[in-house]
Amino acid sequence: MSVVIVGGNERMACVYKEICMNHGCTAKVYTKERGSLKIKVGCPDLLIILMSTVSHQMVISAIAGAKRNNVDIARIQSSSATALNKFFEEYRENV
Repeated sequence: MSVVIVGGNERMACVYKEICMNHGCTAKVYTKERGSLKIKVGCPDLLIILMSTVSHQMVISAIAGAKRNNVDIARIQSSSATALNKFFEEYRENV
């Protein structure tokens, strides 16, 4: 499963990727907007937005790209590793 994570802390990007890998996913992490996220989001299986550390413009751009490609969107209020792990555990139970 491919995942795109938008937001979060720059120093945690490797941790986010490692958590995704532990749950059987490949991940791209965008902590800052460098260019348009509409194009960079592509067509993953899931878009995760870490709401506490993301700009409003990044959210708008990422959601626009996800809706264009019919990508599922998940919002996590915290940008901690624990919150991401908990999300994946709950997501696996519901799927």
